[in-house]
Amino acid sequence: MSSSAITSIDPIPTPPFWGVKCIEQIPLRALLPYINRSALYKFQWGFKAQGKQPTEYKQWAKQEVDPILNRLVDQSTQENILQPQAVYGYFPCQSQENSVIIYTDTTATVERCRFEFPRQTSARKLCIADFFRSVDSNEVDVVAFQLVTVGQNASDFARQLFQTDQYQEYLYWHGLNAEGTEGLAEYIHRRIRAELGFGKEDAREMSEMIKQHYRGSRYSFGYPACPNLADQDKILDLLEASKINVTLGDEDQLWPEESTTAIVVYHHAAKYFGV
Repeated sequence: MSSSAITSIDPIPTPPFWGVKCIEQIPLRALLPYINRSALYKFQWGFKAQGKQPTEYKQWAKQEVDPILNRLVDQSTQENILQPQAVYGYFPCQSQENSVIIYTDTTATVERCRFEFPRQTSARKLCIADFFRSVDSNEVDVVAFQLVTVGQNASDFARQLFQTDQYQEYLYWHGLNAEGTEGLAEYIHRRIRAELGFGKEDAREMSEMIKQHYRGSRYSFGYPACPNLADQDKILDLLEASKINVTLGDEDQLWPEESTTAIVVYHHAAKYFGV
């Protein structure tokens, strides 16, 4: 049963291609506008505001912390430490109750796989499947999936720093690996929005982008709206993840460690929600 909270539908966008695209080399510098510096500086690196007002903290960070980030980016570029790569793609789909069905082609006659999502038990009783055309609509919808990684070398480099007691440097690199991966996910998501024709609706400032001031949503697996980590195996198959050497290991964790998957929904009403 679909949620009555979804009262409108968006025109189905036309993807630029069906199937998968691999981006084997993405410069780390290209990701800088997409890295959440507040999360990196305050939570990963521990540079708290300590009573500073937002504008005061921003100016202080520009002088004291930005140089650390710039140093790491320079070193990574010279030594190829972070190796950002991505695969993403567009697939024909329809929904059926709480499931999103992925088809082999746009005739929607052969099912390739399906994803089952939980439905909220309270509030608006939302489910990710609600944002796609149903099998009863006689329309074939489009869904995007993405997989990004900064590579095994990034994790190995940080681990070596920790093992040699270089704890401060380890903290810096581990934080950059984590937030760099998130920035890469946002970079690819923004590319998808542009390719589907509504990237112009994006907010201009990253502080607003973080608040989902753009159309649709990117739901990462392991979070409440799509908690089943084992479903990532289907994504890795769809996206031919071997092209960027990403696998699903024990306890359904991605390897390399700093990797993340997502289902990308274009519906304007799709935002983060809990279950």
